[in-house]
Amino acid sequence: MSKTLPGCTGIKRDTPAAPAPKRRSVACVELFTTAALALSTAVAITAVSIGIARADVLGEVAKGDGAPFAIALFFGLLFSGMGALTAIMAPAPRE
Repeated sequence: MSKTLPGCTGIKRDTPAAPAPKRRSVACVELFTTAALALSTAVAITAVSIGIARADVLGEVAKGDGAPFAIALFFGLLFSGMGALTAIMAPAPRE
């Protein structure tokens, strides 16, 4: 018995010609990406704000020592300032 398959079996498959995929414009892809990013940001902001509301952070800080909150607030403002400074000092895009 031969272990090789015959080259021609006499059976042909009818393969329909698939249409070429449509090319989307870059603007369309950017629009979808921007919409997805905006939706993701809105979901994240909602989740964080609900977490802050349930944690009652400001109420607990008012009762106890305010030093850890002041340090955290300082670091938050420091990082925000560094980000703003970086955005201002970034070179303008080349044309």
